Amino acid sequence: MPSNQENGSWYELLWGGNGLRSLALAGGVAVHAVNVYIATTILPSIVADIGGLAYYAWNTTLFVVASILGSAISPQAVGSLGLRRAFLCALAIFAAGTMVCALAPSMPVLLLGRTAQGLGGGLLLGLSYSAVRLVFDARLWSRAMVLISSMWGVATLAGPAIGGIFAQAGHWRLAFWSVLPIAAVLAVLVCTRIAGVSKHEDGPVRAPLGMISLLAVSVLAVSLGSLSDKLEWNAAGIAAGVLITGWIARADDRAAVRLFPTGSYSPFTPLGSLYASICLLSIGVTTEIYIPYFLQHIHGKSPLAAGYWTALMSAGWTLGSFASSGRRRKLADRLMLAGPAISAVSLLLLAFMLPMTSLSADGKGAYGLMPPLLGVGLGVGFCWPNMLTRIYQSAPAGQENIASAAITTLQLYAMAMGAALAGMVTNAAGFTEPGGPAGGRQAAWVLFAVFACAPGLAVFLGKGARGAGAPQGR
Repeated sequence: MPSNQENGSWYELLWGGNGLRSLALAGGVAVHAVNVYIATTILPSIVADIGGLAYYAWNTTLFVVASILGSAISPQAVGSLGLRRAFLCALAIFAAGTMVCALAPSMPVLLLGRTAQGLGGGLLLGLSYSAVRLVFDARLWSRAMVLISSMWGVATLAGPAIGGIFAQAGHWRLAFWSVLPIAAVLAVLVCTRIAGVSKHEDGPVRAPLGMISLLAVSVLAVSLGSLSDKLEWNAAGIAAGVLITGWIARADDRAAVRLFPTGSYSPFTPLGSLYASICLLSIGVTTEIYIPYFLQHIHGKSPLAAGYWTALMSAGWTLGSFASSGRRRKLADRLMLAGPAISAVSLLLLAFMLPMTSLSADGKGAYGLMPPLLGVGLGVGFCWPNMLTRIYQSAPAGQENIASAAITTLQLYAMAMGAALAGMVTNAAGFTEPGGPAGGRQAAWVLFAVFACAPGLAVFLGKGARGAGAPQGR
């Protein structure tokens, strides 16, 4: 067994100069992640103040689309600017977007700020993960990655608290302002502790920015279609998105720099099945962006309570991941079969239960919503660690790095597309017209019933995923 000296210890990572560097890198992810939950929690208060209910889902769509672009250009940023300057540029973009959000007099201005936040936040995510091997010795890489990834768990606690407290007090703008001091401290840490790291030792890293940009365009096409209450425009938006995505798949097969590894675009190959399952499960979880609104307007929950109830999906994801990680193959296969089914059933339960105002009549019945909220994420977590491991095992020789990078791109794309489709479904179901509690109940029923189909489809497409990475002869 390797010694602590060979592996590196938590003490070595978290003490002295390394401790401050760890704080800087973990802070980059934390600022982005906390902001995600703050925005989700306060969004019902925002639209009540400045309007723009029809653009509710656009806050998430534009934020995530910009995050995809930011994450994609992070290697080039390191190669061109060096790690310290790239971090500072990302923080400046994020801070500027946050100030625009805090001062926004209308929804279009808020959306501009959310886009800038997403771009800066995506850069911070990409830089934080890629910086691990630049600022730490190899023996500390594993622990550093665990520390950075754990910031999403911290965000599920801090984000709803910050957003909920300010929204409940009627000061949602202060929730955005509260993030800026954290970003300022992070900038100081970067200047003082990442200053010695210059440009990427391997030189500039190429990324398929053209195809990533087209992914963004495909999401925006669906979002534009969602603004109309006419079915033909909705269908045109979806068709445009599908056509652009199909074109990307064909172009990627001939590209010098690939977006996805060979075999990714057929759901009947092991690798394609894995990516399809990741996409469908991620789409199912994007329904969380509407949960604070439904809980507040249908069940009378406070912004703080609604924020924490929404975080149950993420908590379930984390619990499921811990429960399924490192399991033997036979049990892992069963969890990968059960996971999508649990998510689908949980979404169907929410479709029937969320619109029921009678659950809140005695003040206690609404607690019945907590198990399905937890179940949506739990089902994803049962699959997630095993799917990621099998992607590494199933990637064609020489394309392992592409397969790994594609996971983040696909997950963000699925979240952005899911948010765009959620906006289309809810608007068509009466979210904005007739609106109000009646429109909210109708939109909740349709949204969760339709989105239950995504993990439900993953149940049938998951055979190849369960067979991926199997030892020869099995």
